[in-house]
Amino acid sequence: MAGFLTTHVLDTARGCPAEGIKIALYRVSGNSHRKIAEAVTNADGRTDAPILPEETFKTGTYELIFFAGDYLRATGQAGAEPLFLDQVPIRFGMAEEDHYHVPLLLSPYGMSTYRGS
Repeated sequence: MAGFLTTHVLDTARGCPAEGIKIALYRVSGNSHRKIAEAVTNADGRTDAPILPEETFKTGTYELIFFAGDYLRATGQAGAEPLFLDQVPIRFGMAEEDHYHVPLLLSPYGMSTYRGS
């Protein structure tokens, strides 16, 4: 099986998928970050295609940055500036050719992630 990476965002405060969140994917090597993809979540809180598809998949260290602040402002959930959560980075490793799924569970004052399926 060739590897690939998917993601999605759930708004746990509102109990729904988070539509319209910009996500950037970076490949990390030491102190170097190289942006390799960018997407926006759809009505289901997912990207329309894998953010890292099979044809460009490589094992290694990556970072997803979720631009949560823009979403929180647009949905009326933002508090005073500066926001508690604005850009949310998640750094993770992919050690084997497999399907990796890295979701973000988001509220204005908390977030969590896990390796999904």
